[in-house]
Amino acid sequence: MTTTTSQPLDQLPFLTPDIAPIRAAIKRRYEDFRVEEIPAYEPCGEGTHVYFRIEKAGLATMRAVHDIARALGVPARDIGVAGLKDARGVTVQTLSLEHCDPERIRKLDIPRIKVLDVSRHGNKLKIGHLRGNRFVLRLRDVDADRLDDLRSACETLAKRGVPNYFGQQRFGHRGDTWRIGRAVLKGDAKEVIDLMLGRPTAFDTGPVLQARKLYEAGKYEEAVKTWPYGFRDNRKLAKQMEKYGGKHNKAFRTIDNRMLKFFVNAYQSHLFNLVLARRINEIDQVRLGDLAYKHDSGSVFRVENLDAEAPRAAAGEISPTGPLYGGRMTRTDGVPCEIEDDVLHDELVNTEDFNKLRRMKIHGSRRPLRFFPRDLEIDNGTDEDGFYVELRFALASGCYATMLLREICKSELAEGLDEDEADSATSGDDQG
Repeated sequence: MTTTTSQPLDQLPFLTPDIAPIRAAIKRRYEDFRVEEIPAYEPCGEGTHVYFRIEKAGLATMRAVHDIARALGVPARDIGVAGLKDARGVTVQTLSLEHCDPERIRKLDIPRIKVLDVSRHGNKLKIGHLRGNRFVLRLRDVDADRLDDLRSACETLAKRGVPNYFGQQRFGHRGDTWRIGRAVLKGDAKEVIDLMLGRPTAFDTGPVLQARKLYEAGKYEEAVKTWPYGFRDNRKLAKQMEKYGGKHNKAFRTIDNRMLKFFVNAYQSHLFNLVLARRINEIDQVRLGDLAYKHDSGSVFRVENLDAEAPRAAAGEISPTGPLYGGRMTRTDGVPCEIEDDVLHDELVNTEDFNKLRRMKIHGSRRPLRFFPRDLEIDNGTDEDGFYVELRFALASGCYATMLLREICKSELAEGLDEDEADSATSGDDQG
């Protein structure tokens, strides 16, 4: 039986509920969603690593990496990236490769990938070597009579901040990676595997839907053969279920620790979202006992003098933080601590559950409840596809542009290109 499962963001409150939803469409074309990485540093011009900036359209970062690696005849793992971007848009980002002739990179001729410039540096690019990203987004199908409302929403977000929810990307196409993470945390092997291989929902189609139904029927060997390319981990796990005669505990032990940690991280994100939802109306305020985030330095400190810190929060210099629960996470005091503990209580988990996952090293940390779009500009115009509203802004690394759009459009944002359409435009035998 196919069930309907709501996405994690569907029920989370807005900071601007007084502004009615503004209907808009994004990603009608790849060029409607442009993002350019802001590097943490510039290449120095010397060294064994070649840094090359590319512009890609309609390609996920790792798909582009594999296409480039294939063209150069090198392992994909040798190519360094600072950030991962999805396929649905145009992205400018920097990659690195050691011991390669820069001319070979300059001469690359790969569909949907353009090499913009090439330099050298002394180290490989790694995930996180970013200060942030610049965005240019074109919203279409916007009622011109709602432009004042759109500007009003943006003014509020620029002044009070944007709720720093984790976006849908964090929770997967089905929106259930956090559920798997909770099951991992509770040691429920059957629930983990049922969610990974079964429990078909309205988000499942084609061979994926069929594979999940076969698992539900106990036909593990047939499910192995049905999972499509790109679902290697699902296929491998189904094979283990066949090998161990449907014994979930034995099959669970074969799941890679990195994958299990990915699911637990998604659950941490879900819990953070729940805490933020409870404090949505005070994201520009701090309480005694809060752990506050300094936006100029990224450091965190405990609020002990409310008279001194409240004006700084109102001015956007500091923000309250929420928990990414883990064994070493610093805890708040007072009312903030009560809110965070209440969320755990409602979820029937506790901090000790995270401590039990020693091999995964779920240490935990703090995350600000809001972020600020820098240099936010709004314009409108007309092109061959008609009227559009253009938003231009920059965000720090780890913040989601989709959260800004969510506040403006509420549930009325439609995407013109879905992920499958973007991937199907890719050439090669990697599809799926």
